[in-house]
Amino acid sequence: MAQLSAPRHTLRLTLRPFDIDDLDALTSIYERDDVNRYLYTKPRTRDEVRESLQRKLSQPFEIGEVNILFVAVVLRDTNQLIGDFMLKWSANEHQQGEIGGSLHPDVHGRGLAAETYRELLDVGFADHRLHRICARCDARNTASIRALEKVGLQREAHLVENEFVKGEWTDEVILAIRRAQWETQRASLER
Repeated sequence: MAQLSAPRHTLRLTLRPFDIDDLDALTSIYERDDVNRYLYTKPRTRDEVRESLQRKLSQPFEIGEVNILFVAVVLRDTNQLIGDFMLKWSANEHQQGEIGGSLHPDVHGRGLAAETYRELLDVGFADHRLHRICARCDARNTASIRALEKVGLQREAHLVENEFVKGEWTDEVILAIRRAQWETQRASLER
């Protein structure tokens, strides 16, 4: 597992490593049916969330062949943990990454997922020099797809009934952006 060298701040958010004190806030996210609807998981108990959090905290911090950067997303003005996001990448010649995450439903509709994704793209492209970053979404999760498109990811594939999840066949949408596209997009925003 990789770790942020320092917390990253956006206009409204702080992205930081997780700590054991995040258990209650993470449980309040993952115990919900609406959060788990498009995930492979069912609602989780506090003990299940604790196990997941402990696995995140116990992984080594050196950069290796396959890396996962787990990021706690916190509102700057209240210091409330509202999300669990990740950037996963391979340190090989392909320089590929993947982003994803979950926000507490109480903060949906405010553009916070896009704000988080934008910062994770910056980490992947600027800090780790990745060539391409993708995201994989259940096709019914239109809000997540919109947030990813808002930060420049483009739909590359729509896989029809490619996975059997929670008793039903589901479609998957794959979106991606390359570093050159991200650099062009970023330069146009800075003008």
